[in-house]
Formats: sequence, structure tokens, C-alpha cells
Amino acid sequence: MAKASARHILVPTEDGCNKLKEEIEAGADFADVAAKHSQCPSGKSGGALGEFNPGQMVKEFDEVVFSGEVGKVLGPVKTQFGYHLIEVTNRTE
Repeated sequence: MAKASARHILVPTEDGCNKLKEEIEAGADFADVAAKHSQCPSGKSGGALGEFNPGQMVKEFDEVVFSGEVGKVLGPVKTQFGYHLIEVTNRTE
């Protein structure tokens, strides 16, 4: 079964999400940005979500994690929780 490890940053607005993505793409550390800005408790651990299987996360999140490029910052991804930046750190098929 497929598995993935990812980290994410959760913010309330798409605009805020895009600004954080620009910061990371300009060289800011993903984990530092997550710790400062993420509204998810995982922000304290750099946004790390650990390893999970398809179907364990909300649909929109799952689709990106299991189809997006590994190691690239993906998003904004809108879910019922807000807007996410997602970095897939590992994935096995």
C-alpha cells in the first residue's frame, strides 16, 4: 500500500499562503516558517505530519500528497480547515 510522509503549513487565507510560499521559495526554511505561522499543532514540529496512508487525510490534501512532486512546496491547497502549503518528504507506492 502507498504511504507518504509530509509536512505542511496551515493558514486562514490564500493570500497568506502565497506569501509564505514566496518566502520559502526565496530561501526561508520550511520548518521555521511552519513554526511561526502554521495554525495546526504540527507547526511546533516544523509542520511534520509523520507517515500516513491514502484516505487518512482530507480528500484535497490526500490528492496532492499522493500525486504531487516529492520535495517541492505544493499549494495553496484549500480544505475545510484553511489553506495549506504541503511538502511531500517521502512517498512509497
